[in-house]
Amino acid sequence: MKRCVVIPVYNSPYIEEVIKDVLSYGYELIVVDDGSDKVVKKNGLDFHLLTHKINMGKGEAILSGAKKAKELGYDHFITVDADKQHIPAEIPKLIDAYEDGTIVIGSRNFDDENVPKSSKFGRKFSNFWVNLETFRKFEDTQSGFRIYPVSILELNISNKRFDFEVEVLVLHCFCGGKTKDVAVECYYPPASQRVSHFDKVKDNLRLSLLHTRLTIQRFLLLRGFLWN
Repeated sequence: MKRCVVIPVYNSPYIEEVIKDVLSYGYELIVVDDGSDKVVKKNGLDFHLLTHKINMGKGEAILSGAKKAKELGYDHFITVDADKQHIPAEIPKLIDAYEDGTIVIGSRNFDDENVPKSSKFGRKFSNFWVNLETFRKFEDTQSGFRIYPVSILELNISNKRFDFEVEVLVLHCFCGGKTKDVAVECYYPPASQRVSHFDKVKDNLRLSLLHTRLTIQRFLLLRGFLWN
């Protein structure tokens, strides 16, 4: 079965390298350029290119890719970040774990000495809240290396930036959707070569507000279950 990969990208100097790496494994590829200053070009490579005129957020880029994947006839798709962190050779591990309607998360190996302490703390913080909100145990709720069913398009998602990956996972669980964690290797370049558009103030505030709302929603869902 041919597989479909979606790469959301915003101002990554590594995007052409990542595209070539994914294509080398024979996957049909959708690249969503989320308003980059230097617009992504095909340069003779065979992939679908969608372009947002302005930056709308990683979540919006993934949803654009999901719509295109559905249009192409796929019922699920794989997401790979544009910063070289995710290794396309690891995609089969996600595919082997996939079942219909399941979100599969690539749980990254953080043993590499280049992994910043802030990333390790952020993952633990996010895991704690998502585990509380879903009553499930996740190992890496911040990983963008995932398989999504196109049914996520039916979820009432309101957060379209970095907080998207938390909200889509929790809402999927609220609706009874299946999830799986799969251990994968990843690549963390030295600090001088890293690309990140995460705003430590704005994005952490968005995530805190999101977790507050999702925790309240979980309480209301539980209360409704108990009262009924």
